[in-house]
Amino acid sequence: MRLSTLRHACRNLPTPSVHQPRTGVRVFGLAKSSLRLGPSSNSQLLLRAASSVSGTTSAEKAPKLGKQTDGPGYENTIRENVQRTKEEMVALQRGHPALKPTLAIIQADEDDRLLELNKKMAGKIGLNVTQICLPRECTEDEIIEEVLKLNEDPRVHGVYLHLPPASLTSRVLNTLRPEKDVDGVSDLNVGRLVRGDMNQGFIPPLANAVMELLARHGEQRKIVLVVGGEGPLGVALQCLMQRRGMVVLHSRRSSEVLQKQVCTHRCMQYPETCESFEDLQRLKSNLSNVVQSSSRWAQGQQYRPWTLRSLKLQPLSPVPSDIEISRAQTPKPVDQLAQEIGLLQEETEAYGRTKAKVRLSLLDRLREQPDGKYVLVAGITPTPLGEGKSTVVIGLVQALSAHLKLNSFACLRQPSQGPTFGVKGQRGQISTHISMLEISMLINESFNLHLTGDIHAITAANNLVAAAIDARMLHEATQKDKALYSRLVPSVNGVRRFSPIQISRLRRLGISEIDPSALTPQEVSSFVRLDLDPAKVTWQRVVDTNDRFLRKITVGQASTEKGHVRETQFDIAVASEIMAILALADGLGDMKTRLGRMVVGSSRSGQPVTAEDLGVSGALAVLMKDAIKPTLMQTLEGSPVFVHAGPFANIAHGNSSVLADKLALKLVGEDGFVVTEAGFGADIGMEKFFNIKCRASGLRPNVVVLVATVRALKMHGGGPNVSAGSPLPREYIDESHHSLLQSLQLFPWFPLWLPSPWLLHRTDTQAEIDLVCQMAKESGASDAVPCHHWARGGRGSVELAQAVKQAGSQPSHFQFLYSQETPIVEKIRMIAQKVYGADDIELSPEAQAKIDYYNQQGYGKLPICMAKTHLSLSHLPEKKGAPTGFTLPIRDIRASIGAGFIYPLVGTMSTMPGLPTRPCFYDIDLDPVTEEITGLF
Repeated sequence: MRLSTLRHACRNLPTPSVHQPRTGVRVFGLAKSSLRLGPSSNSQLLLRAASSVSGTTSAEKAPKLGKQTDGPGYENTIRENVQRTKEEMVALQRGHPALKPTLAIIQADEDDRLLELNKKMAGKIGLNVTQICLPRECTEDEIIEEVLKLNEDPRVHGVYLHLPPASLTSRVLNTLRPEKDVDGVSDLNVGRLVRGDMNQGFIPPLANAVMELLARHGEQRKIVLVVGGEGPLGVALQCLMQRRGMVVLHSRRSSEVLQKQVCTHRCMQYPETCESFEDLQRLKSNLSNVVQSSSRWAQGQQYRPWTLRSLKLQPLSPVPSDIEISRAQTPKPVDQLAQEIGLLQEETEAYGRTKAKVRLSLLDRLREQPDGKYVLVAGITPTPLGEGKSTVVIGLVQALSAHLKLNSFACLRQPSQGPTFGVKGQRGQISTHISMLEISMLINESFNLHLTGDIHAITAANNLVAAAIDARMLHEATQKDKALYSRLVPSVNGVRRFSPIQISRLRRLGISEIDPSALTPQEVSSFVRLDLDPAKVTWQRVVDTNDRFLRKITVGQASTEKGHVRETQFDIAVASEIMAILALADGLGDMKTRLGRMVVGSSRSGQPVTAEDLGVSGALAVLMKDAIKPTLMQTLEGSPVFVHAGPFANIAHGNSSVLADKLALKLVGEDGFVVTEAGFGADIGMEKFFNIKCRASGLRPNVVVLVATVRALKMHGGGPNVSAGSPLPREYIDESHHSLLQSLQLFPWFPLWLPSPWLLHRTDTQAEIDLVCQMAKESGASDAVPCHHWARGGRGSVELAQAVKQAGSQPSHFQFLYSQETPIVEKIRMIAQKVYGADDIELSPEAQAKIDYYNQQGYGKLPICMAKTHLSLSHLPEKKGAPTGFTLPIRDIRASIGAGFIYPLVGTMSTMPGLPTRPCFYDIDLDPVTEEITGLF
């Protein structure tokens, strides 16, 4: 007979009849005592052995078990456990010298006996022990509060709840993280023990000690009677004994059947019992489990192989609508996705069920892990409709991960919310393939809207700077030095002191004094006066909505602003320098430094004024502290995607964040692939990726994928213009070889070391496709393949994935276009001539003056971020193909010092889009019953 029990459910199991003498019955008793021993009961350990010998009932005749000369068995058990644990600790610290495992004890009184005993034993092993003493009558919430703190403390590897049984509620036990539950009392750990899965769980130390004592005596009895033994300890004993082939019986201590059975059988008593508090606690010490927990923790910090489960995609013909495709797929929970790609639980912050922020601590954990292969997807000069770089990124990643079974990650920019309600990309009658937003994201509504609020954080931070600028100019204009100083450095409880950010300003001014009362009048004036020139303020307010009427505004018209009126403007939120900083920062500290050095304008004496001068840089870092973490999402086939940052590709560099790329490169492993994209055409996005982003990140691409469409080649080969929202002209539907040939011959960036995918439309003919592939290879591409991912998902990009895999195995010959030491004018000229094909550049007097000023301020080594149209290689949008013989005019030059680049203005750049006659919001609606959004795509 084999009996099992879970917790309290097995107290009244039937026992064999006492009238049938049995041999080999062992009695294990948990005798009640006033001493509190642990979470399972108020009991002391009492070991008895019983055996029935016919005709003998006297306990005095019971044979003694064990050798008398060996000393107490539990002493040997303790000694061996300590030695074994010490050896495990030495082995652990050999591989992790800085690791110091710590046991935290939570108890409901100030009895230090347990602490002192554990410290004594821990000292022999090399562990730390800490104690948290709660009031004797502490509440459940007070206990849980302490447990939650210990759960999140990376220095604590084990938690022991030395509390009365009444305090150990299910809520308390299950709040404790199972990996820190070194007493094995949580439901999950007990369940693991019952199931026999101890790779992650823990055996209660006292149960383990009992089994070691039984093994020491070498007895082979097969029937064990457990008297009492309630809770996790009783369950653990039953499971362990059953696995050794014993039949386990349970009985209450007061049971009459038990009394008769014990009286009927001859009782054999061990020569030792552990009756003292110290003996019992030493026997049930959980320090071994603490070392085991630390070892598991250290092992968990290493790189984890992926267990990615791809989602099946059923391609349909004809291709359904965008929203139908997305909603037909059921995404994986984001915590499951995170686990599949090797993220730890504490490294993610869930935003709903299907997206999460990923903490930057991952970079520290995997700093020794080699990076994967770095793949850039760029495109030829696009049409106004966009040519599908983002869809290629997604299709390629799905092909690599779901079909070639290679770890791969996509890194995308977060789209601006503004164009979502205006017009963007291919919509309506011109939609011939799924756009980036539909094929890439399952959580399409949030992807196009707020996502995790990063752009809102940028908006708040940017506008805080704008508010600080106008407020400072007003206060300086309306107050004397003394009044201004007393308000900037107020007396609090009779004490005046500078804030840390004000001390930094004093240091920049060359003032070493930090006592506010010790500054001279001249020093006070220098400190309180930024003296911003209203005409030279370069910082604008932003909003993430297309609103043409904010392109020029007047502020300060209320009477309370006392006539301090000035003209300014709004930009779209993604045009903010803070967005560029978010994309280029390599950590929170770097971001804070960059935010502080943003130049917001000039003083009347011509000196730059920074966000740190305004005293606002610390507040900006607070607003941006969550936005710096990339957002984890997934593709339709379950491949991981980081969505992070979305700077403009004309006045900024147009690439997703450095941090997203770095995190992904660590996660995919040495043989994996990270695929990211560069905004607009290769002349803008790819050039800035190389010369700005790669300088900032220190990363170098292994493969470049150049995307082209027959439609774009036709337009740049002489076809008519196209515009978003209008039907395609007939020339883009009919076959045309001549324009393709002309475009390929003219396009100067085509001969690169890269595979070249051709994103196919329904109207492309086979002859056009064959010609494109043939001439691409003749022009220097390592391969040229057609892509069908818009209709077939990852399966439609398998050929491209194979080409990328092959190209990634070859050495990269990456080099920068120019040196940082090259003068500003020459950097601009090199880009104009080598990238755009211009004969030369022409600087306006204003541009030349700015160059002289930036050189004087020490900004001459910054890289160049050309601000020009994306619709042509030249400065004129109507000039298609590869124009030659033109001079590139530079009308002005500005600087984003925080982001770390200088941007020359080529032509007129609009940083605030407007709404068309029929915006997309006419088609967007919400079903109030189902809460489904319609018309967003």
